[in-house]
Order: sequence, then C-alpha cells, then structure tokens
Amino acid sequence: MSTSEPPAWPHCAHGADPAADPVGCRGIHVPGHTACLAHLADPDRDAYLAALTPGASIDHRGTTFTEALLIALLNALRDSATGHPRLGAAEFGSATFEGTAEFGSATFEGTAEFDSATFKGDAWFGWAAFKDIAWFGWATFEGRADFMSATFESPAAFRSATFKGRAGFDSATFKGDAGFESATFESIAGFRAATFEIIAGFGAATFKGDAGFESATFEIIAGFDSATFKGDAGFRSATFKGRADFMSATFESATAFRSATFKGDAGFDSATFKGIAWFESATFKGIAGFDSTTFKDNARFQSATFESAAAFVSATFKGDAEFESATFKGIAWFGSATFEGNTWFESATFKGDAGFDSATFVEADQFGPLVCAGRLVLSGAMFGSPVTLSFAVRRLECRRTRWSSTAEVRLRYATVDFAHAVFEYPLTIAAELDPFVLDDGRPLAEDLFPSAYDPGVRVASLRGVDAAHLVLADLDLWECLFTGTVHLDQLRLEGACTFNTAPPAVHWRHWLPVRFTERRVLAEEHHWRASQPEAAQGWVLGTGRAGPLQLAPVYRALRKAFEDGKHEPGAADFYYGEMEMRRHADDIPRSEKGLLTAYWALSGYGLRASRALAWLGAAMLLTIVLLMAFGLAQDTPKQTATGTVPAGGGKVTFEIDKDDPQNPTGNRFTGKRFEKALNVTLNSVVFRASGQDLTTAGTYIEMTSRFTEPVLLGLAVLAIRNRVKR
Repeated sequence: MSTSEPPAWPHCAHGADPAADPVGCRGIHVPGHTACLAHLADPDRDAYLAALTPGASIDHRGTTFTEALLIALLNALRDSATGHPRLGAAEFGSATFEGTAEFGSATFEGTAEFDSATFKGDAWFGWAAFKDIAWFGWATFEGRADFMSATFESPAAFRSATFKGRAGFDSATFKGDAGFESATFESIAGFRAATFEIIAGFGAATFKGDAGFESATFEIIAGFDSATFKGDAGFRSATFKGRADFMSATFESATAFRSATFKGDAGFDSATFKGIAWFESATFKGIAGFDSTTFKDNARFQSATFESAAAFVSATFKGDAEFESATFKGIAWFGSATFEGNTWFESATFKGDAGFDSATFVEADQFGPLVCAGRLVLSGAMFGSPVTLSFAVRRLECRRTRWSSTAEVRLRYATVDFAHAVFEYPLTIAAELDPFVLDDGRPLAEDLFPSAYDPGVRVASLRGVDAAHLVLADLDLWECLFTGTVHLDQLRLEGACTFNTAPPAVHWRHWLPVRFTERRVLAEEHHWRASQPEAAQGWVLGTGRAGPLQLAPVYRALRKAFEDGKHEPGAADFYYGEMEMRRHADDIPRSEKGLLTAYWALSGYGLRASRALAWLGAAMLLTIVLLMAFGLAQDTPKQTATGTVPAGGGKVTFEIDKDDPQNPTGNRFTGKRFEKALNVTLNSVVFRASGQDLTTAGTYIEMTSRFTEPVLLGLAVLAIRNRVKR
C-alpha cells in the first residue's frame, strides 16, 4: 500500500515545470510506453484503451486524471451486460482527479488502491462494489465524496484520509474491516444506514462538520477511540452488534444516540460531550462504560435500558443528568461522579445494586423517586444544596454521607444504614406510607417488590451521627445501633417509631421461672444479653458489642428525648433500661449495685406497680401470719385497782394497773384473731396505729409493718403514675 511520500515507481517526465516540480509528473508509465496515461500520445492512448476489457487490472498511480480522461478509461472497462465499469486490480495511489471522479456503480474485482489520491472535484462511488481490498489511506477529497450504497466485500482503508466536502457513506456496506483511523471530515460525514459487518475503526478521526450514523449497523467492533466530533454527531437508531469504543472521543456539539442499540459493550470512558448528549431510549445490552466521561451540557438518558452493568465512575455532569424512566438491569455504578446540575431519576428502575458512593451533588434539589431492588449506596456522597431524596429500595447505605444543607429522605421498603453520616442542618428520615406520586400524578410502579413485602422502613445504624438536627418519622428502630451517636438527647421522634422489646415468654433459670416484663429495648441490649453465658431464650445475638457501660448513657439520652417530646411512657421504658445497664455495669460500687438490685426487685425501679403490689401483698400476708402467731395477746388484759383505806377515814387512793398481754397458748389461727391481725396490718399500710393490745413481739412486728408497707404502697403509686402520666 502506498504512502504520502513520492512513489518509487518510474515516473513520467512530461507535462511539468521542472522549476515548480523537479520530480515532474508522478504518473506511472503505461505498459510498453514511457509516459503515464495523461501524457501518452493520443494514438497510443486510444490503442491502450481499446485493448482494455471489462475486469482488466490497471495501474495508474500518480496519474493526473481530467474528467474526460477518467470517463474514457471507465468506458473502456464498462461491461456491456450491466452497463457498469468492471475493474480488476485498480491502482490509483497518489493519483489526482481534477474534475468529477465518477466511479458510480463500478465493480472493483481486485484490490482498489487510492492511497494518497487527491480528488479535486466530487468523487462518486455510489453503488460501487469493492470485491477486494479498497485502499484510500491519506487520500484527499476536496469536493464531495459519495460512497452511498457502495459495497466493500473486503477491508476498506480510509486511514488519514481527508474529506473536505461532504462524505457520503449512507447505506454503504462494509463486509470487511472499515478503517477510518485519523481520517478528517471537514464537512458533513454521512453514514446513515451504513452496515459495518466486522470492525469499524474511527479511532482519532476528526469530524469537523455533522456526523450522521443514524440507523447504521455495527456488527462486530465500532472503534471511535479519541475521535473528535466538532459538529453534531448523529447515531439515532444505530445498531452496534459488537463492541462500540468511543473512549477519549470528543463531541464538541450535540450528540444523538436516540434509540441506538448496543448489543455488545459500549465504551465511552474518558469521552467528552461538550454539547447535549442524547441517549433517550437507547439500549445497552453489554457493559455501558462511561467512567471519567465529561458531560458539559445536559446528559439525557430518559427511558434508556441498561441490560448489563452501567459504569459512570468519576463521570462529570456539568449540566442536568436526566435518567427519567431509565432501567438498569445490572449493577449501576456512579461512584465519585460529580453532578453539578440537577439530577432527574424520576421513575428510574434499578434491578440490581446502584452505587453513588463518594458522588458529589452540587445543586441537585431532588433525587428520585426511584425504585431499587438491591442496594442503593450513597456512602461518602456529598449534597451541597437543599434536597429531597425519595427511594423505594431494599437497602440504603449512607455511611459518611455529608449534607451541607437541609434534606429530607423519604423511603419505602428500605433498611437504612446512616453510620457516621454528617448533616449540618435539619435532616428528616421518614417512611412513606403510600407509593410515591410522580410529577404527572401517577403512582411510582413498585413491581420489583412482592405484594407481601413490608413497605416499612428499618434503620440499621445511627452510630457516629450527630443527632442534634435529626428527625425520625414512622421508622422501625428494632435493629438500630445507637452506640456512639452524639447529642442523642436532642433526637426528635415523630409518628410511630417502634423499638425492639424484651422477650415476653417465661423462661427457667436454675429451676426458677424468669419473665422479662414488656418494655422498649435497644437492639444492642439484645446483642449483649444474648452473648452472656446464661442468656435466656428470646434475646437476639447480633453484631453489636456494646456493654452496659456504653448503653447506660444511650438509654439516658433517649429517655430525655422522649421526655422532651412529652412521651412519658416511652421515657419510662428507657429509664428502666438505663437503670438496668447501671445495675449490670462493672464500674459501680457493690453497695450501690445492692441498692439498685433491691430497687429493681421491689418495684422495677419505680415502674412496675404489679411488682410493688405483689411485695405489698406478701408483706401484709406475712404480717398477718406473724401477728396471729406471736403478736396478738391470748386475752384482753383486765384492769385492776388497788389502794389502802386510811384507818381514821379520809381520802382513799387507788392504783389502776393492767396485766401484761400474754402469749397465746391455745389455737392461734382463729377467725377472730385473723380479723384483729388484718385490722392491725391495714392500719400499718396507711401508717396508723391499730390500738390493739399486742404482745412485745407483736409491737415490733407492727412497727416493722408500719415502715415497710407504706413504702411498698408508695412505690406502687409511683409506678402507676410513671406509666400513665402525659
């Protein structure tokens, strides 16, 4: 194949000014002559042409063709049966075509070589058939180049060719490799409905005018690596059956891939779209690679379908990123992407995981509503303006996510991990009770979630969060990890936020029944109790490793948050949890632990009225039994009066005394004695003296009863008050 250097063949010495061109005419000699076809004498030229037959091979490299000379040559090769020129091997390397070069409907049965040829007028190859290799490398088309409906049955090479006029390859068929690497299209380049059956190579090509590939078909590989499109680039309804490479390509104007189909992998990595990038309704059946791609204007992927992985890692969207109704069937990864304009993902569907980790949203005011059947990862992402996020998603991961303005996260079906998230302004996480409503009034389709799946929202972790500006609404906090949360006492809980509970069933421990009364319990207490050697059934083992020392301040802070919200029963449960953790902590003195144990045993820290009443009843019963056995006298002591009558008369003085009460010796447990003991006990409960005659032991029994039973009654009253106050 020829190059742009002067040819090495014997050149014609005619027809050139030696001062202007010391080499002279570059045309190769006609066989049997010493001049090229252009400078051959008329009789010799006529004889040469007359000797040609259709299908003959010709070699006219470096020859300058006028329009008339080319017509004469092609007429000599014209097949009478078809009326079209038929050439064997045709070598036109470095040839110059000064007028219109009309090769329309010609058939090239052998190699067609036009390397470094110059077409000063229009070049017409429409409906031409190239049955062997077609070489157009370094050729220059100064006028229109028309290859419409041409057929290239073998490789076609246009490497480094220059098309100064319109380049028309519409409906052309390339059955071999098509090489346009480093080609320059200075005007419109038309490849509409063209078919590339093997490799289409446009690497480093430059399209200075519009490039039209609408409805083109690329069967194997379409390579546009490092290509430059300075005008509009149209690939509407194009079909890429193999790999499509646009890596590092530059699109300086609008680019349209509307309804294009990529059946193989599509590589746009490091490409630059300076105008609007249209991918509406495009279908990507292979991997769609947009890593480090830059969209300087709007990127429109509405209703696009990604059947395999879609990678937008480190992509930059300087305009709006529009993915409304897009469908991602594989993994969709936008990690470290930058969204400088709005993000439109309304009604987008992610059937796999969607990753926006470390992405930056500069001005986005909304994200969603969208549906994601897998994980939606926003870990490390940054939101710079007020934003509303609306997701129907299986799992939302927002670890170390940063919000620099107000935000509202509205969710359905989700399990949320907000560990170490940072928000400097109020942020609300809320469960959406009904399906999201789109801008057009339609509900968001939730076909990815079975009808039996719970649409509620569960929080997995708030560890490391500063909760001073956090609002939780209608969330399931059963498995939420709170240890390490800052300013938890300022957390606001709205709606029906539910917590885990203690195991309700009765369990046996060392042959004794154990029952945990119902209360709100943190998941971390579940994890701690389940990890103990003699853990009762019902406590759930988990990943949390916090112990009583860490959980006590968490319960204390949540208690205050409930109290500030006027939710006293909830605050009471967390007070109970705080006291439980203090009782089991290792950093308190044994005496204090004993007091707390007694407080817990007698009244559940002043919160279990039934426990206090049970102890009160037991104390009263014991008091009655003891009084009947030892406290009540056998008989009521009788009073006696004794005195001395003076002998001479006068005033008589009497001394009245009573016998000491005697311990009973007979049947002590009679109905009468029970009635007396009950009277003494009831008076003791209300801290009153009964007035009964008691033995010495009974007096001490009554004193003890008058101290303990009012305390137990007071604990019961306190517990009732703590459970019902508002």
